[in-house]
Amino acid sequence: MNPIRYLCLLCGVLVCISVAGSAAEHSDVIFDRNVAVTMRDGTILRADIYRPKAEGKFPVLLARTPYDKQGERETAVLAAERGYVAIAQDVRGRFESDGEWYPFKHESADGYDTVEWAAALPYSNGKVGMFGSSYVGATQLLAAIAHPPHLAGILPHVTASDYHDGWVYQGGAFEQWFSESWTARLSWNTLDRRLKKETNALRWVEKLPLNSFPMQIPELQENLAPYFSDWLAHPSYDDFWKQWSIEDHFEQINVPVFHIGAWYDIFLRGTLRGFQGLRMRAGSEEARRGQRLLIGVGGHAGGGPKVGEIDFGPQATGEDENELMFRWYDSLLKNLPHGVGQEKPVKIFVQGKNVWREEDEWPLVRAKGTRYYLESSGNANSVNGEGGLTPQTPTAKESRDTFTYDPANPVPTRGGPLCCDRDRMTAGPIDQRTVEERSDVLVYTTQAFQRDFEVTGPVSLELYVSSSAKDTDFTTKLVDVWPNGYAQNLTEGILRMRYRNTQEKVEMMTPGAVYPITVDMAGTSNVFLAGHRLRLEVSSSNFPRFDRNLNTGEEQASSSRMVKATNTVWHDQTRPSALILPVVPQ
Repeated sequence: MNPIRYLCLLCGVLVCISVAGSAAEHSDVIFDRNVAVTMRDGTILRADIYRPKAEGKFPVLLARTPYDKQGERETAVLAAERGYVAIAQDVRGRFESDGEWYPFKHESADGYDTVEWAAALPYSNGKVGMFGSSYVGATQLLAAIAHPPHLAGILPHVTASDYHDGWVYQGGAFEQWFSESWTARLSWNTLDRRLKKETNALRWVEKLPLNSFPMQIPELQENLAPYFSDWLAHPSYDDFWKQWSIEDHFEQINVPVFHIGAWYDIFLRGTLRGFQGLRMRAGSEEARRGQRLLIGVGGHAGGGPKVGEIDFGPQATGEDENELMFRWYDSLLKNLPHGVGQEKPVKIFVQGKNVWREEDEWPLVRAKGTRYYLESSGNANSVNGEGGLTPQTPTAKESRDTFTYDPANPVPTRGGPLCCDRDRMTAGPIDQRTVEERSDVLVYTTQAFQRDFEVTGPVSLELYVSSSAKDTDFTTKLVDVWPNGYAQNLTEGILRMRYRNTQEKVEMMTPGAVYPITVDMAGTSNVFLAGHRLRLEVSSSNFPRFDRNLNTGEEQASSSRMVKATNTVWHDQTRPSALILPVVPQ
């Protein structure tokens, strides 16, 4: 046997022994491994069950994961010790569960069936809550829109609310680094399952020629992620995506939801949109009142207190995630007075001051939308230019900044909300000065603040732009500039011009025509301390986080031809480009 393959198999055996041993060490926990659960179409999914070794019926906490259910054992054991039945299930086509893996496709139906199965277990009291992060958050939301009768609440952590705009695409641009790194990671298990299926020697001993033995067939490793091709085939927001959109189905969610996100998390937009959307549109008054929001620092970018290059201090890690979940579900499922009901519905980490703060709503009512207008005399190129930001409206009759965007030499991604594989690309706050030295990056900076200046809430940029190309991108970045010059990225955005009006329909540009656009920059909570400056970067690439726009108007997924684009940002009396900031009075 191949020694690497043998080592993998040995590791699997050791993990199984470790799981059994972990449960055995807790004499008050009963552990049942790989319990079969039959879905409505006959597919068998398998779950591990951890439950109190005691008489009675208990509420259920359920996690449905594509990342191997054994990874949930620590939380599950703690849950069982706290008086819950904890269930971790491999989703369809992953690890011990049967079927074919295809992201999002089966999670509503399979989630519904699993919730109802869990509620009917003899030791269940019929109340089921769900938990987990990233895709395990998606399995919760997709189950919730199917509204299984016994689902009582969910706790999605750092996840999206739409799988087109916010997972695979953003602003019409392809989330290249995430989509490729996530798919590559998931393909390991797909390949492993295929090898297990095809390498039974008894099936092949009669077959000739001998080189047809499947271990010699390259096709065995091909097409490990057919869904990736489907993603590329559907760049617009069409029916392929609408069937799974949480945002299009908020009205179908009838349970309280505790949304947990982070400022540097790749799914920050989804967390914020999910909270706001369900507060307004959930299917019942109880569900609308039952929405809660917590935003920390790192998420997929790192757990803290140090994220990227910044140490946010001892408070940044916040409350233990398991303890937070237990307090939420103790209140929701057990009616225990653990203080959740007395706390305000929103809790955010305020950067700069590096403190937690409770709020009554998001966005903050007291935050005032304030425009900071772009200004220069035509030379905002790089940090060495003269680009400024001012609350004063423009007076010039014509003013603009122009740069050349070359897809063969894109602006490199430097930090920010990245996932996954942080060993190869550092996520979070990273000094942006090397990026700002480029002539294809427009840089606009305020004067130093004389006193603390807080920005908390959604951030957006209204631009007037033109291009020599039929299609191009505009990228943006909000930066906190320290007195020593360190340029800390806070949040960012992108807009592909073919989707400037709607992501459902492609509309090419007329070269030279001026277009008003709005770039969504998600949001932040940051106090620019006295002596700091606020900076805006504008360019046309952020690679490889997003795919490079080749500027030709051709299909991005199948094209390799590229041309340079001369891109212009206008900022004058009739075209007042402005950064819109939610400023909190001090």
